[in-house]
Amino acid sequence: MSALYVVSTPIGNLKDITYRAVEILSNVELILAEDTRKTKRLLAKYNIQKPLESFHEHNESEKIDLVISKLRFGTNVALVSDAGTPTISDPGFKLVRAAVQNDIQVFSIPGPSAILTALTASGLPTNQFFFLGYFPKKKSKQEDILVLIEDIISKKPTTIIFYESPYRVKETISVLAEKFPNRDVVIARELTKIHEEYIRGKLNELAKKNFVTRGEFTILLR
Repeated sequence: MSALYVVSTPIGNLKDITYRAVEILSNVELILAEDTRKTKRLLAKYNIQKPLESFHEHNESEKIDLVISKLRFGTNVALVSDAGTPTISDPGFKLVRAAVQNDIQVFSIPGPSAILTALTASGLPTNQFFFLGYFPKKKSKQEDILVLIEDIISKKPTTIIFYESPYRVKETISVLAEKFPNRDVVIARELTKIHEEYIRGKLNELAKKNFVTRGEFTILLR
């Protein structure tokens, strides 16, 4: 029986791919990729030559029926994102849901995750954490998230995690500092890459600090 494989890929260092991920990608009949150009580089490094199709937030809905049809007719399909674990702040959830609803087997091939990589090296407690995806851009939604964060941490000490782009990270730290000035924060940048960096301190301190705003960011606060 065919299956859909949700395959985690490296978040920066290509050596972090698992043996099982390479095996699955080498044996499926079709690979769905968020950005085929990025995935081609990964596949080339491990000499994997398989049909590759784009599958991202702008075409996911229109492609689901076709992918489900291929799965039902025996095609094994792998789903990958640009980096890390698919469906986590990345496309794929709708496809996985459709596969489950059609009684198609779905297997997750675990591997790199920016959330856990940042958390385990942050120095913040790891026993309980809450992931909020990307910090919202709109002011109204930011206010909703700030209320949610306050509600969560007022009930029980919890490490809050979210992603942010290099273009907005300083603004987001300032917004958080206004609401939670004395909370501990860790800014994890360029995880697993050559310029990997962790910036630690209180929110009100880091809001005033100049730091490099290039690369991918994961923010953790407690």
